[in-house]
Amino acid sequence: MDVVAACRAFVAVSGHGSFTAGASAAGIPQSVASRRIAALEEHFGARLFDRSSRAVRLTPFGRDMLPTARRLVDLADAMAHDAERAQLRPLRMAVPDICAPRRLAALVAAGRRQRIHLELRPAGPEERARLCRTLEVRAGIVAVPAATASWRVPLGLAGKSPSPASTVFLETLRTGRSGARTRRRVLIQPEDDVPHLRDPLARSGHSVGLHPAQVAVTPSLVEAAAEALTSADLLLCSRHQAEEFGLHWCPLAGPALERGYDISAGAREDLDQLEPLHSEIGRSLGAPARGARATSSEAADLRRTGSAS
Repeated sequence: MDVVAACRAFVAVSGHGSFTAGASAAGIPQSVASRRIAALEEHFGARLFDRSSRAVRLTPFGRDMLPTARRLVDLADAMAHDAERAQLRPLRMAVPDICAPRRLAALVAAGRRQRIHLELRPAGPEERARLCRTLEVRAGIVAVPAATASWRVPLGLAGKSPSPASTVFLETLRTGRSGARTRRRVLIQPEDDVPHLRDPLARSGHSVGLHPAQVAVTPSLVEAAAEALTSADLLLCSRHQAEEFGLHWCPLAGPALERGYDISAGAREDLDQLEPLHSEIGRSLGAPARGARATSSEAADLRRTGSAS
């Protein structure tokens, strides 16, 4: 017997003085209310209602039991409310500060549909890794090499004018090429100022004769985009970012650069909770829908705190 459900029917019927009205208030059929109250009477070995007349009246035993039944129903309701709040405990997650607000809003909305209350903390790559290490967030989207990533975002070069070729070759940026009198720079935004992206680009630039200053890290994405909009410099970015800034994007002939992202979390239950949101997370990062995702238990273990440090 469900004692709480039976007490709920008992309280409702006693409050309305009718099995029909009480059952309606409790949101159950009258026959169900009758069966539950009868089961409760059988359980206690005494009648709760006097059914000898058309009116439903409490027996002396019923009057004595009613306050306790009310407390039990109230306690069950409070417990259900507390359980709902506990399930909506904020899941604080560090995300790249370059993610478009509309995409982050879509991610938060998708979380609510899954009863996951996300609190997003935008930050740069180093700060996200630190927040995960110190457990200031329950999870974080961390930068990792593309070969081990769950989400990959292809990068290219974007400028204010369309590229004359289908791909950009770094050697075309050498001083003196095509009559250029100033050094055109490749601008690296803070999100891509990580060794597995910055270093291969710098090495490739050096190998084709670029001056070291032609591969430059900028203080912010806004400053980098402003430089690309007002000069011949090129911004290393994703296609989505180029579109947002009104820049013309073109793939880089070499090296092939991709942002790699994965989830770092302090507890496996947080990883499991975020599993239904993997597609929406990928969209918020600007990753192609076909992007590879690790699904093995080994890959999940690598996503634990410290694995991406």
